[in-house]
Amino acid sequence: MKALVTGGTGFIGRHVVDVLLRRGDDVTALVRSERRAAHLIQKGVKLVVGDLHDASAMASATAGQDVVFHVAGLIAARDEAEFHYANRDGTQNLLAASLQAQIGRFILVSSLAAAGPSRPGQPLRGTEDPRPVTAYGRSKLAAEVAVRVAAIDWTIVRPPIVYGPWDREVLKLFQVARLGFAPVFGSGDQELSAVYGPDLAEALVAVATTEGTTGRTYFACHPDRFTSQQLIECIGSALGKRIRPLHLPPGLARPLLRVTGTFALLTGRRTVLNPDKANEFFQPAWTADPEALTQETGWQARHDLAAGLAATAAWYRDTGWL
Repeated sequence: MKALVTGGTGFIGRHVVDVLLRRGDDVTALVRSERRAAHLIQKGVKLVVGDLHDASAMASATAGQDVVFHVAGLIAARDEAEFHYANRDGTQNLLAASLQAQIGRFILVSSLAAAGPSRPGQPLRGTEDPRPVTAYGRSKLAAEVAVRVAAIDWTIVRPPIVYGPWDREVLKLFQVARLGFAPVFGSGDQELSAVYGPDLAEALVAVATTEGTTGRTYFACHPDRFTSQQLIECIGSALGKRIRPLHLPPGLARPLLRVTGTFALLTGRRTVLNPDKANEFFQPAWTADPEALTQETGWQARHDLAAGLAATAAWYRDTGWL
């Protein structure tokens, strides 16, 4: 098939491109910088330079495509308006171009943040009313709403924590853990779900190529759940080190996040370590159930947390990131 991938130079987008190329698909990537996309050119990917607010670039990128994988998104912003401009408005612009090009399938990579937190022992299944608790989550939910009302065959995939090769967020935990300690927000018993990046890419292609997935919202993750304390322990195992958790209670963490958030604003930078993020860090659980996705597409996550983090650590070392 002919597929357009937005965010093809990013963490998840790279893996989606690789899965499509292994299938023999004809891949186009909408990229903001041709220089950053040199690796895609080498793989035979067609590039269209532009962004989600460039109507001409999107018209060129969507022309003749069978499916759009909308992976691009903003995970850190200076305020809520910036989140909505990127995640909601950018999605609306891409939908308009896709409709004009008469594209048959539209796959949106959303986030568990759009659904909101779960309860301990009760992973979300997709039937719950969404209740995002951050500006990021609200912007991703707004993107979902735009997709659902569009006259196009859509599927929404909500991953939780995503990690693996090319990811720089979990890399920060690895870098700190090398020192023998790692921060844990709260008591360490927050329940979590996660998915290895290459596994998520296979899930996205699975929903695009399986009949009966249109108009559906799925959670893509490994079925095993773990605590934030166990996440740190698994990172330690991947590094071959015993890591001491540094517990940050709300009374300490929230002021620290105000400091890091304010510093980022003053220096014109974006960071996920801001006061709003505390609304995620101190929820009792962020877990999801991938059963519907598995039953309807046959997809299963190949890597549990231990295997995925071990593979990620090896990639970080081989690449010189760690």
